[in-house]
Amino acid sequence: MTDKPTVLFVCVHNAGRSQMAAGFLRALAGHRVTVLSAGSEPKDAINPIAVAAMAEIGIDITGNTPQILTTEDVRASDVVITMGCGDACPIFPGKRYEDWELDDPAGQPLEDVRPIRDEIRARVRTLVDELFPVGVSHEATADVPPPRMTM
Repeated sequence: MTDKPTVLFVCVHNAGRSQMAAGFLRALAGHRVTVLSAGSEPKDAINPIAVAAMAEIGIDITGNTPQILTTEDVRASDVVITMGCGDACPIFPGKRYEDWELDDPAGQPLEDVRPIRDEIRARVRTLVDELFPVGVSHEATADVPPPRMTM
């Protein structure tokens, strides 16, 4: 893993789950990580309910735009988190892959999106703890293979 890891969040439409995850990672890890977000079949805009759910906790994702998943994004990433995109994500050796099973917020009311948002926040916090362990210099672990690979 590089000194500044790149994390890619992928879901089908890149309009809800992956955008919320990217917002959390930017908020929790800041400049220590490069955050990418993409979809196998991106929508034209972010789900307004996802935007509202994030705004409730002070994270603004209104400026984000759904992006198409590219092979280059995957190749550039150290960690690839998929969220229901199936086999659409290419696999490259040496990358850390995780699949987060999460409900899709599309078409759901805000009260049903809040628990999805909170689950994403918990998973991103765990990811940050794994990427940047307390008391461990990130530079000292740059040559260590990435943790478990889950597909």
